[in-house]
Amino acid sequence: MSTHTFRELETAAYCPRKLYYRRRDGASEIPDEIESVRRLAREYERLLTDDAALLEAPIEVGPDEYRDRLRGLRERLVNWDGLVAPTATDAYLEGKDARGIAHKVVAGQDGPAPSLVFAGRPPEDGVWEPQTVRLVAAAKALSWERERDIDIAYAEYPAYGVIRRIDVNARRTGVYRRAVRTADSIDGPPGRVRNDAKCKPCEFSDDCGVKTRSLRSMLR
Repeated sequence: MSTHTFRELETAAYCPRKLYYRRRDGASEIPDEIESVRRLAREYERLLTDDAALLEAPIEVGPDEYRDRLRGLRERLVNWDGLVAPTATDAYLEGKDARGIAHKVVAGQDGPAPSLVFAGRPPEDGVWEPQTVRLVAAAKALSWERERDIDIAYAEYPAYGVIRRIDVNARRTGVYRRAVRTADSIDGPPGRVRNDAKCKPCEFSDDCGVKTRSLRSMLR
């Protein structure tokens, strides 16, 4: 069985039906606005000092707050230097179950770790579960290539000045394995979902046939 891409596994964890439609329609190009946010993850040091660059950057918080967040990261993160000067960028990784791009490969005291850059908003704590799957997929692929355990990964949300370090623990690995099984099993459109807010921004919502009900109808 062929390996799945990191994105496929992330999508399987988010919505199996969405993965079916993506496979059916083929890969889509990454929008320019997402690429522009991802580029910020390579410019943290510059954004701390260059006022003009900061004012032009596609950030989602005020400039002063953004710099305060970056300064806090620089003070708290053990591996700040590794994140701003990674050993590799846009590195293609291929493991036993998954393949894809790690936006950064970071060296540290505990060995290498992948870092993935997300254009959206971070949760209050940790990372969103589908993104957890993508992070574990990258860590497992890097582990397979380097023939050593990779126990951590980083999630960067550069539009918000947020970086989260996660442990690749048993619980997260279990979520990842479940996504692999889901992706393996899809050979036709999975069942429709109901009343799910994740349907609203989905690019396939017009074709998917997902049923939604009003609050009033659910209370009847």
